Amino acid sequence: MAKEICDVVCIDEEKVERVQHQLAEQNPLEVAKIFKALSDDTRIKIAYALSLEDKLCVCDVANIIGSSTATASYHLRLLKNMGLAKYSKEGKLVYYSLDDAHVKHLVQVAFTHQKEGVSIG
Repeated sequence: MAKEICDVVCIDEEKVERVQHQLAEQNPLEVAKIFKALSDDTRIKIAYALSLEDKLCVCDVANIIGSSTATASYHLRLLKNMGLAKYSKEGKLVYYSLDDAHVKHLVQVAFTHQKEGVSIG
């Protein structure tokens, strides 16, 4: 089996400095929080459902994922608190949607990637 590491140490200082500089201007911890929020299978199902529909009420989400409204509400609230979803109240119903097109795109790209047969593990 081939080793998955370099056999010699060879550092491209220019590339390293360029990437380190760009990374220093970002906030990787906040990005990691986004992926952590989406790493739960229930929340990614909800996010995917919201990527397919502009908005869904809590009851619809619960039925889509096969859970109680309390469970759906918990996960939707977490997505909202992480800045991935937003909600609006219309009469007695609460509707959730993804926060913006970036979140929708992120979720759809992940599902497209998986659908193309990428094996994990």
